Amino acid sequence: MNYTLVFSPLLAEWQLWLLGLACVTVALAAIWRRPVSGLLRALALGLLFLALLNPRLKQEQRDPLGNIALVVVDRSDSQKITGRDVLTQKLEKQLRKKLKSVKNLEVRIIESNNGDDTRAQETRLIADMNRGLADIPRDRLAGIFLITDGQVHDVPKNIASLGLDVPVHALITGRPGEFDRRLKLIEAPRFGLVDTSRQVRLQVVQTGRNRKAGERAELTIRREGKPDRRISVKTGETVNIDFDFPHSGQNILEVELTGTPGELTLANNRLVLSAEGVRENLRVLLVSGEPHPGERTWRNLLRSDAAVDLVHFTILRPPEKQDGTPINQLSLIAFPTRELFSERLNDFDLIIFDRYRRRGVLPLIYLDNVARYVEQGGAVLIAAGAQFARRRSLARTPLAQILPAMPTGQITTKPYKATISKAGRRHPVTRELPGAGLSEKNAPAWGRWFRLIDSDPLSGDVLMKGPDNKPLLLLDRRGKGRVAMLMSDHSWLWARGYDGGGPYAALFRRLSHWLMKEPDLEEEYLSARVKGRRMTIERRSMQDRVEPVELRSPTGEKSVIKLQKAGPGLWRKQVKADLVGLWRLRSGELKSAIHVGRINSRELSGVTADTALLKPLIDATGGKAVWSGAGLSGSKSQTPPPALPRIVLATKGHQMFGPGWLAIAERHAYQVRSSRLISLFSGVLALAVLLGALSLTWLREGR
Repeated sequence: MNYTLVFSPLLAEWQLWLLGLACVTVALAAIWRRPVSGLLRALALGLLFLALLNPRLKQEQRDPLGNIALVVVDRSDSQKITGRDVLTQKLEKQLRKKLKSVKNLEVRIIESNNGDDTRAQETRLIADMNRGLADIPRDRLAGIFLITDGQVHDVPKNIASLGLDVPVHALITGRPGEFDRRLKLIEAPRFGLVDTSRQVRLQVVQTGRNRKAGERAELTIRREGKPDRRISVKTGETVNIDFDFPHSGQNILEVELTGTPGELTLANNRLVLSAEGVRENLRVLLVSGEPHPGERTWRNLLRSDAAVDLVHFTILRPPEKQDGTPINQLSLIAFPTRELFSERLNDFDLIIFDRYRRRGVLPLIYLDNVARYVEQGGAVLIAAGAQFARRRSLARTPLAQILPAMPTGQITTKPYKATISKAGRRHPVTRELPGAGLSEKNAPAWGRWFRLIDSDPLSGDVLMKGPDNKPLLLLDRRGKGRVAMLMSDHSWLWARGYDGGGPYAALFRRLSHWLMKEPDLEEEYLSARVKGRRMTIERRSMQDRVEPVELRSPTGEKSVIKLQKAGPGLWRKQVKADLVGLWRLRSGELKSAIHVGRINSRELSGVTADTALLKPLIDATGGKAVWSGAGLSGSKSQTPPPALPRIVLATKGHQMFGPGWLAIAERHAYQVRSSRLISLFSGVLALAVLLGALSLTWLREGR
């Protein structure tokens, strides 16, 4: 049984204060006038005031409750370097063993990590500690242990706001005087115009021992399509690096800081910057051989795109007109052949010949210029009409050397539906076109065409077929450039909605973007994207099989990933990306890289073990920081077993540690099973005592 004195006042608190003040005043006055009888009066007034307080004896039957110790284990990314993760496991195991040896103590473990939110990228140990405290009664909490490297980013400035009255001890998984260098990004572009460059500003920062600014460091700069470049910089100084944009879409710049002997980790020595390359305007030259219904469709499609600058010329002179009228008098605008096909040919991103045939307007020397333009990186699309099968065909010009097919001289004229070939179902240009059908045997759900120029394929890929499996759409690479051929001039029927229409806009936008080398439409492509802590690796190929992907983590660990078939020409696999930093991918000759988490992640901005951030919390609660990583090495097998101080129970004090020991508070918490109140000064007893005191006072004063 436990007994406690409690009071249940019969009056309100403010009334008791007034009455108590009056009693004290009267008692002091009586004592001053007549000391002996005044003391008796004061006794009587005190007993009366005590009766109003209604004292009671509280009798309780209690069951003692055990103390609780909370252990918060830091599993953040900075805890996964130089064997810290192994040391953390050993510390947790040994601490759990020592705490369990303490009598009447319950141990609760909570792990703190970045979870699936890579945007946070910082150690929020205090937030996770509060999460663990949420279901622990504060009167049972004896102490808190933090197993961490000290890089904690959410320690509040006002420690009192945490409401802790128990010691917080930190077991630091590192060594004093650790040293590390890293790259700090100051400014980087998100986009840039193609064929231009923008500035990236960064610094080489070093933390830990030897913090001398101005030391030399070596950077390796890697750009797409260029040899590596090495420069020497000073630590602490801002460095400007050119970020080139050679093509539209994603452009990558990688900067690597050469490691230094004694450096803690190389995981933060690399930056991979990704920025979007945008074209100021796509310059397209459309040359129509003669007016026809599809000409306006081509024109409308290209002009509907605000990013396209279209130059369009139509040869108006009909083939049967032989009256000797000069060409420049038949054209509304003189056809600037020399300017377009000699002086400014390389200004265009794409040249489209729409039902064009030789009519003496373009000399063969200019068509030879177009062939060289393709070899040097340009793009040409041939939209063939009936004229392509005849003697004035472009196939009988210098352009023949870059064409992937040659006409047979025959023309097929019967209704048919264009179908996607086996290669077309793998190629990004035609894969999953709306209405294409699930397989080659399924009839497409789009409208019919009525003409096809027969041809013999020579090179490249046949993506679409017409009647009797004849080539309809062919793509090929020539030198540094690309060529596409559409062996029909009836594609405009889709645009007009005839017989249900078809995916005209989708097909020709993809086709034009492939011709202009958009990376997202490359046939052989390796890429990765990250969401949360999961990385999705994707590989595109025209082959039946692809090689496994070699994946290298930011710490240099390699793994081989076998991709799973996700569709025709597409392989995909999702893997865990549990480390912040640069991940490298390689499959055959294809390489790629992706940065997981923020480039300027706080988690890797400081990886040297330190107690400075936790010191205000530890000092305010009477705890201590213990270095547990002495002798720690980068080899996990050589990580020594930690030596922890003794854990003891002690009465709460200002300092809860000593030489070789750490203390947690004895809380003496309990649970009440039954309770009983016994009045001490009420009823007949209280009345008799009051009357006795008043009688003594009367007898004394009556003398």
